[in-house]
Formats: sequence, C-alpha cells, structure tokens
Amino acid sequence: MRRDYVTLELRHVDRDGDHLPTAVLAYDGPSDLLEERLTDAVGEPLDRERVDVAFRLRTADGDTTGVFSLTNRLTGEFVVEVNADAESVRGLVDAARRDDDPDDADGCYRVVVERDGEAVADYEKRTLLVYDDEGSLLRQRSLIPSGVEL
Repeated sequence: MRRDYVTLELRHVDRDGDHLPTAVLAYDGPSDLLEERLTDAVGEPLDRERVDVAFRLRTADGDTTGVFSLTNRLTGEFVVEVNADAESVRGLVDAARRDDDPDDADGCYRVVVERDGEAVADYEKRTLLVYDDEGSLLRQRSLIPSGVEL
C-alpha cells in the first residue's frame, strides 16, 4: 500500500476530557486494497490483538521524520503506513503515558483507520514501539506496558 494514500492526524494529545490520545489514519486509496489489508486470510477483521503499532525514525537533512505503521502480527505484513513527523508521534507517546489508570487493560491510546471520514477500524492499544533509523528499539521513546518482555 502506498504511503501517499494515507495521512496522519493526532487527536486528544492534550488529554482533553475522557478521550484517549488518538492517531487517525485517513485513507484515500482503493477501497478493496484497504479492506484486504484489514482482514485475515478467511476475511475476518483484524482485531487489536492481531495488529501491532510501530514508528521507525528517519533522519534527513536535519529533519526527523519516520514511518508510522500498523502491521499484521501474524504475517508481519504492513497493514497501513504513513510518513510522520517524529515530534508529533512523540506527543502521542507522551499523552498516552499520562494515562490516569496505567493498569487499565482497555488501552492507553487509540488508532483509528478512516475511509471517507468513516471509521473502518478502531484499535485501543498499550504498546507503540519506536525504532531508530538502523532498526534498533528505542525503549525510552516507546510505549511498553510493565510486565511485557521483548
């Protein structure tokens, strides 16, 4: 899937009200491609347990950007990916860390995939792995729930 089909918008990173910090991935490419990526081999929608979220940093000409992605945990295939500003993603991580109840199993941030302004997938997540430009995990910049061993 081409990254230029997707834009990233962050919402609720200031933790206004009861809303979880949210990454909205707005998709404007072919519908059938998105539907295929958001389902498993038998056509069932991927649930939050089968989707991983990561951010891979890239540094070019002094600007720090990266790729924000959803991957299928079983196959490792990219579901959706988008170019993103590192500071914006850091804001999402920081907002998620301010969760009032760190033991809440429902998640500390959300990822929503939209098509034509309508949510087609919505995942509450607790983990967001951040990697440097060489592929090494940056634990201090990642969201890793206590008790999770990588």
